[in-house]
Amino acid sequence: MIFIADLHIHSKYSRATSPKTDLEHLAVFAKTKGVKVLGTGDFTHPLWLREIKEKLEPAEPGMFRIRNQESGIKDNGTRFILSSEISCIYKKNDKVRKIHILTLAPSFKVVEAINKELNAIGNLKSDGRPILGLDAKKLAQIIFKASEDCIVIPAHIWTPWFSLFGSKSGFDKIEDCFEEITPKIFALETGLSSDPKMNWQLSALDRFSLISNSDCHSPEKIGREANVFNTDLSYFAIKKALQTKDKTKFLFTIEFFPEEGKYHFDGHRACDIVFNPEQTKKAGGICPVCKKPLVVGVSNRVAELANRPFGTKPKNSIPYKSLVPLRELIGEILGVGPSSKKVALQYDLLTQKLGSELEILLETPVKVLKETSLPEIATAIDLMRKGKVQATPGYDGVYGKIKVLGDTNLKKAKQEKLLRDED
Repeated sequence: MIFIADLHIHSKYSRATSPKTDLEHLAVFAKTKGVKVLGTGDFTHPLWLREIKEKLEPAEPGMFRIRNQESGIKDNGTRFILSSEISCIYKKNDKVRKIHILTLAPSFKVVEAINKELNAIGNLKSDGRPILGLDAKKLAQIIFKASEDCIVIPAHIWTPWFSLFGSKSGFDKIEDCFEEITPKIFALETGLSSDPKMNWQLSALDRFSLISNSDCHSPEKIGREANVFNTDLSYFAIKKALQTKDKTKFLFTIEFFPEEGKYHFDGHRACDIVFNPEQTKKAGGICPVCKKPLVVGVSNRVAELANRPFGTKPKNSIPYKSLVPLRELIGEILGVGPSSKKVALQYDLLTQKLGSELEILLETPVKVLKETSLPEIATAIDLMRKGKVQATPGYDGVYGKIKVLGDTNLKKAKQEKLLRDED
């Protein structure tokens, strides 16, 4: 069956997360978004682990569903995979490394074995994403010792501060990080600030499945990036699809336009300085305002490590589709923020009439959209699908902005609406 999976999320026990990030809300929002399989997030946290044990029950192999409860909470078809992100901060080769690792596990027994080892190393209660003074390679060894069925995925690999290739604390080669464990790593998470096309510039990444996930801190952000599979509904089927890069099984990824990510370009948020790589080079990497080193973003770092030109497409590459979240599209059209009541009203009307958000963004014919929604929404989705967007890149923790209609197209769309109304 074809389904969408978002494997990297966080619970209410992680820092800076919504209190609504519990299993009930996660299941409901996953359904509305069109995400069938969702990571639980944060299985290392004892309170969250207790909660997911109480509220989930086994479903398909390696997957779990909401346990029907007397309170009225029912299984709505959402499936969960046990997942957690772990922050490794350590020194290697005379440099401090800060690497985030996404881990997927097939059972609670395996999770308990992992947590037992990690609990002896650091405080798992302090944060849903625990910070451990542990070499990423050693973490991988602990995880694979618990079970060879586990999946270890370097998270958001280009983020400057906390990632495998990050400009501030990462490595230039994956082998420098994982050494002899490297062959067991078969998937990399590209993160919001890069897309597969950027990563295809590195031949060293050709053997890996490039995956995308929301890394959400609130249920509303589920599925902003995700993965589309055509397999049995099974943890092990997903693992095999990622290992083999079989395009009939791993169909495509759902991506942000990478400029929207908050580390796409270089800059200094405090100084209101944003540079593209060429501008950073001319400035010698120094902020012209405070005279301190700029935060080098993803676009620059990818270019630094690339060994082939932008536009190269490896033979075994998995396709991708770039989307703008539906609430953002509606907000642009209405001239209000994506979390406003006006947006919520239009969003609810659309999803009630046409299905899940991702179904609307990916599949609903433009003709149907025009018949059932504001004409501007149909125009915006059509332009988005064609990649015709206007991007203001993010930098140093500031999200970028993607405009689909812009002033000219929005004016044209409104004029077309007025003509229809007159008819």
